[in-house]
Formats: sequence, C-alpha cells, structure tokens
Amino acid sequence: MAPTLIEGIGAGLFALAILHTFSVKYFERLARLRPAHEGLWHLLGEIEVVFGFWAFILMLFLFLVEGSAAATGYIDSLDFTEPLFVFAIMVIAGTRPILQTAMACVRLASRAIPLPGSIGFYFVVLALVPLLGSLITEPAAMTLAALILGDQIFAGDVSERFKYATLGVLFVNISIGGTLTSFAAPPVLMVAGTWHWDSLFMLTTFGWKAALAVGANALGVTLLFWRQLAALPGPGAAATESGADGADGAVPLPLALVHVGFLVGVVVFAHHVAIFMGLFLFFLGITHAYEHYQDRLILREGLLVAFFLAGLVVLSGQQRWWLQPVLLGMSSEAVFFGATALTAFTDNAALTYLGSLVEGLSEGFQYALVAGAVTGGGLTIIANAPNPAGIALLRGNFEDQSVHPLGLLLAALPPTVVAAVAFWWL
Repeated sequence: MAPTLIEGIGAGLFALAILHTFSVKYFERLARLRPAHEGLWHLLGEIEVVFGFWAFILMLFLFLVEGSAAATGYIDSLDFTEPLFVFAIMVIAGTRPILQTAMACVRLASRAIPLPGSIGFYFVVLALVPLLGSLITEPAAMTLAALILGDQIFAGDVSERFKYATLGVLFVNISIGGTLTSFAAPPVLMVAGTWHWDSLFMLTTFGWKAALAVGANALGVTLLFWRQLAALPGPGAAATESGADGADGAVPLPLALVHVGFLVGVVVFAHHVAIFMGLFLFFLGITHAYEHYQDRLILREGLLVAFFLAGLVVLSGQQRWWLQPVLLGMSSEAVFFGATALTAFTDNAALTYLGSLVEGLSEGFQYALVAGAVTGGGLTIIANAPNPAGIALLRGNFEDQSVHPLGLLLAALPPTVVAAVAFWWL
C-alpha cells in the first residue's frame, strides 16, 4: 500500500530519529566546539530528547500539510498511558523506602552465594530483579536494578567494558524477565487480552524459558568479570550515595509498607491514567510530609523518559503502513528473527500491537512475534519501554556522561543470542 504524504514524512523522520540516537556524542562535541549555542547542542545531545524532538517536527508538518484539526485529531487518537505510567513508577520505585526494601531482599538472596567481594550480589541483581519485573512491571524493575547497580557496582573501580557488558545483560534480562505474567511486559500486554493469554499460559509457554535465559546471562557476565567484582567491597560495606544503607537514613517499616502500597496500586491500575496519576499525586504528598526519610525524587529523569516515550508513540503511529506488511509477509520462523531485528528500530510493544490487529494468525505466528519482540528488547534504547529509564539513571557512570548506542548494541548481542536460543530452540 502506497503511503500518504504524512506517512512518508513520518517514516523519514523516524529514520532520522534513529540516526540521531547514534549521533548524540557528535552533538556533545559541537557543544564544546561552538559554545555560542552550547545549550542547544547539549539539548540535542540528550538521548531522551531525541524522539520528542522529531515528534515535534512531525507535528509541525501535520499542522502545515493537513491543518490544525487533523493534527490535534491525530494526537487525540494516540494512547499516552505508557509514558505516564513509566514516569509514575520510576519516581516511586526510585525512593529510599523502596530501594531499602529491594536492597534488603537482594542482600538476603546474595547471602546464599558466599563468594568474595560483590560477585554474589552482582549475580543476584542481574538474575533476580529482572524476574521481579513480572510482578512489579518492567519499568519498576529497571529503575531498581539501575539504581542499585549505579550505587553499589558502577561507582566502584570497574572498566568501561564491564559497564557496557552489564548494561547489555540488564536490558535483555529486563525485556525477557517480564514474560512470566501477562501484565508486566508491554509487548505481552498489547496482545494478552486479544489472544486470551493469561499468566498461567505465559509462565508455561514463555516464563520458564525466560528464567533460564536470565540466569544464564547473569552467570555468564559474572564469570567474565569475576576478578573486578571480587575486588569490589561487598554490599553494605559503605553507605550508598542515596543513603539507603546508612543507619541514620533507615526508613520505618510502616512508611516502607506505605510506599510499597503505592507501588502496588500504580501497578494494579496501570491502564487507568486518572487513578494511577491520582495515586501518584497522593504519593508526592506523603513524600513531602516525611522528607526526612526521602532523597531527591528522580522527577527530572522520569520526565525525560516520559518525553522520550511520548515522542516514540507519536512517531510510531505513522509506521504501520510499512511495518504490518513486512511482518505479515513472513513465516513463523522468519517472523521470530525478523521481529528480533525490527525491535532494534522500533518499540517492541508497537510490533506486537500491530500483530494483535490482524485476525486469524496461527498460534505459531503469535508465539514467534512476541518471542522475537522480547528477545530483541535490549539491543537499543528504543527497543523496549524501560530502556530509556536505565539510560537516564546510569549514563552518569559512563565516560562523557553518555551511553554510546553502538556500544550498547554490541554489548547486548551475546545475551540476545542466549535469549533467542531459549525461546526458539528449547
């Protein structure tokens, strides 16, 4: 089907946005070379701004070509629930009470692995927290894992290669670790109702394979960098930057339970914006009332991630004309590997959503589409909704305060292969 003028423009801008994500370091260099417009170049060098910026350009074209009624009608037709949910869940999951609770669970589990330094702790973070994403949702799991790794591991004396390898495993494990249930992973959520996939089906069809792949990836990267991990102090040896481990920053159990209650409430009402945003505003009031037990809320990081995802929603709405024919022209085997590759260039939930619109798909095709979408969810920042959150929280630990997309892609390839083996050959 031939694209309309706006669809063609949208596809071109989408391609430019992808190229832009691989060019953010160029804009950072421009900021140093041309200080007269330093602020603008820094803005364009923020990877979370990329898709929001190009979505704005698309909207300008819409206003100019089709008029204000068509432009506003297009925006009104889109669903921005996911960006708002990710924002709310990031801020709540990043608070001291939630982090203390998560750290206590991770430390307890790591005691069963009596290895020197941070070896056992690191393995548990990469193996256990992604699987928790099946209960507390993937964005919450990403936030917890990123904050714990940033404070306990990346702040130590570790190599840049180690950081990229960890990021690659984390992104892949988060993407597949949410498939034990039918409500936690965005690409699964898009099809679960239409295809009648419940949590029992997910656990028996996807979940056990995902758990094996998550454990294998965590073990592989732990063994690869065990010398650096052994040299790091064990968890709890010193207070973290956030104060989550400091004795004077200990959070009373009732307040911790209240925070967990808000987290659960937002997860339960994840599809009802008015309810979960109301809970979030109430939560902000609680944090203000008990400021002594709070650290800085990650509002800026959450808003940047929401802006990124909202831009992705706007741009992705103009890609159906070419994505859907490409997917439907493949066999089940081809669609698994095709979806894995395509996910690197568009949000994996967008791929599965397009599949859910087509009636009469075979069970094999349905499985291949979702399995491929989650397998490729760690390859790029746009591949999976929680990835921008991980980048926003961890990039300050990398050289030049940024994560290079090519470095992430190369680091994510080995764990992606492990996930592909688990989902397609087991």
